[in-house]
Amino acid sequence: MFWPMIAVALGFLGLAVLGVLAVRVFVEVRRLARQVGETSQRIQRAAEDLERAAVPLAARGGRVKG
Repeated sequence: MFWPMIAVALGFLGLAVLGVLAVRVFVEVRRLARQVGETSQRIQRAAEDLERAAVPLAARGGRVKG
């Protein structure tokens, strides 16, 4: 009766460890998704800034001073 109890206890501990690891993965995935969203917004703002900066250059027709 001793060995079956040990097997059940080890099985339960194994499931508990897997549950803890699953929660940690879930938290890290949410953090990564938040960072990806923020980075995407920063890239979008940078693209808009670049587009605004290119408008005067395009209006000059690409003429080079010199």
